[in-house]
Amino acid sequence: MSLRDLFRDVVHTLWSNKRRTFLTMFGIAWGIVSIVLMVAAGEGLRVGNEKVQATFARDLMIVFAGRTSMQAGGTRAGRRVWWETSDAPSVLGASPSCRYVMPELGNDATARSHFNNGRPTVAGSYPEFAVVRSIDVAEGRFYNWQDMHEQRRVAFLGSEIRKQLFPKGEKAIGEIVYLNNIPYTVIGIMLDKKQNSSYDGWDVNKVFVPFTAMQQDFPNKPPARQESVDRLLVQPMSLDEHPDCKREVIAALARLHNFDPHDKEAAGVWDTVEDAKEFRKMTDAMKYFLGAVGITTLFLGGIGVMNVMLVAVRERTREIGVRKAVGAPAHSILRQFFAETMIIVFLSGGVGLSVAYGICGLVNLLPMPDFFAGLLPTWQSGLLAASLLGLVAVGAALYPARKAAYIDPIEALRHEAGG
Repeated sequence: MSLRDLFRDVVHTLWSNKRRTFLTMFGIAWGIVSIVLMVAAGEGLRVGNEKVQATFARDLMIVFAGRTSMQAGGTRAGRRVWWETSDAPSVLGASPSCRYVMPELGNDATARSHFNNGRPTVAGSYPEFAVVRSIDVAEGRFYNWQDMHEQRRVAFLGSEIRKQLFPKGEKAIGEIVYLNNIPYTVIGIMLDKKQNSSYDGWDVNKVFVPFTAMQQDFPNKPPARQESVDRLLVQPMSLDEHPDCKREVIAALARLHNFDPHDKEAAGVWDTVEDAKEFRKMTDAMKYFLGAVGITTLFLGGIGVMNVMLVAVRERTREIGVRKAVGAPAHSILRQFFAETMIIVFLSGGVGLSVAYGICGLVNLLPMPDFFAGLLPTWQSGLLAASLLGLVAVGAALYPARKAAYIDPIEALRHEAGG
């Protein structure tokens, strides 16, 4: 049979069962659309969250001092633990898997400029704080080690507190802001950023100063100790060394402050690395579930195609009998019906893929929420859809084609259309 004759027969089959064929092709196309869009939505949510997470911190662990819940070294449970400034270099020296261990201190303060005033959080740490906490510079610079060593009173302003203290159009770099009536020179402005989490407020509303100035001018008040810090910021050498870094830090702190390293209440850890892994597991599970819904729809469409072809076989039984009576081999009949079914399925699938990628492209032209990067179809989802489409096509085509190929020609010649 020529390709032209095959195409004519396919059109005849489709046209003879217009409603059923449309619904069947719609089921196949919608299954493909569902797989691509649902996986793309899950990928967009994952990428969007990772981008926002990166604005908060890069592979960071935040270690908070707590209260012991276990006895250790003869000391009672329930004892308050305080981290101190000297802990950071000691812990870093005992933790070869860690790149940074730095103290952070943060307290509220009154802030005023020549134009306005406010009450931001003033935070102080080491210069590497800008790296691990994703603090990018819009104007000027972040404080450095020379500022630290010389105990300079310099300030780096969050983007929102800058707007509050300096009206639009007014220069901020080089100007003086008074923090608790202590003059600080503005050396930089933070690039605006979105945050999805925080432990002491949004960075855009903070004033950042060198740790030496912070400890001198804004120390913790009693009952906290004079040398106490609020938390330690820890970054591993690499993601592979993250578990070792975490274990080494807790062990070093346990030795310094005489608590059991297994006491999670004494040293609480906010682990952004683990949080990112857990969120990825959640989005992967969502993608798998949504993808499964699309796959189910696709296979239901395949069953519909099979039913359409079985109807076509029944209606063309006499034609098949005539062809076999004049010498048409079984494999010729099988090949014809197999090809017809494959054309239906792949035509539907092609429409589905085109619609799905078109929808993704149109949606991605719209403004996206902070935590959603858009519909991001991956090559894996396209390959999955194409592979499943092929599987459905073969499954839907094989049974009707075999049924047509092995019809008894004598019985087929006796068959009346519609009988």
